[in-house]
Amino acid sequence: MSGLDKMKARILEEAQSTAQEITDKAKADADAAVQAARESAEAEAAKILERAKRDAADYAARVDSSMDMQRKQAVLAAKQEVIGGVLDKAYDAVMNLDDEKYFEMLEKMLEKHVLAEEGVICFSAKDLERMPEGFPEKVKSIAESKGGKLTLSEKPEKMDGGFLLVYGGIEENCTISAVFASRREELSDQVNRLLFG
Repeated sequence: MSGLDKMKARILEEAQSTAQEITDKAKADADAAVQAARESAEAEAAKILERAKRDAADYAARVDSSMDMQRKQAVLAAKQEVIGGVLDKAYDAVMNLDDEKYFEMLEKMLEKHVLAEEGVICFSAKDLERMPEGFPEKVKSIAESKGGKLTLSEKPEKMDGGFLLVYGGIEENCTISAVFASRREELSDQVNRLLFG
């Protein structure tokens, strides 16, 4: 083999060796890049999975909280409905008292609300019709005991029951519905304590 052939062979051998080194390095770099990409993808997938678990737990907690709130609201609405029913029945019971008890109750109400002034007391048509004998005198006596004077109006007022006190154009509403309305919150609390502890 001539010197030229030897030189060619050596160059060719070096070129093949260099090509192999380049190929091996490229393969190693590609493997490293694939491994880095795989590790990065796995790390990202782990983050996504962790975030999804947290989001699912947060969502479940919100759903539980919402359901608990809805349950509490439903219980409260049911309690309010029961309390309202009890108050309605109490109102009906007062409105359907027998005449004697009804007018005894009105006497007690009058003692609380009468003023030491001159005024007029007004009743509904129903109450004027069923008013017991001697009741106007009791009204007069109660007013006088407080230092006032009340005249019984012969003109019936449109109201459920109870009475109106009129002093110089100023009306004090002592109707049964007004008494229930003004004390509704207090009565509701009492019924709530009695029924639900």
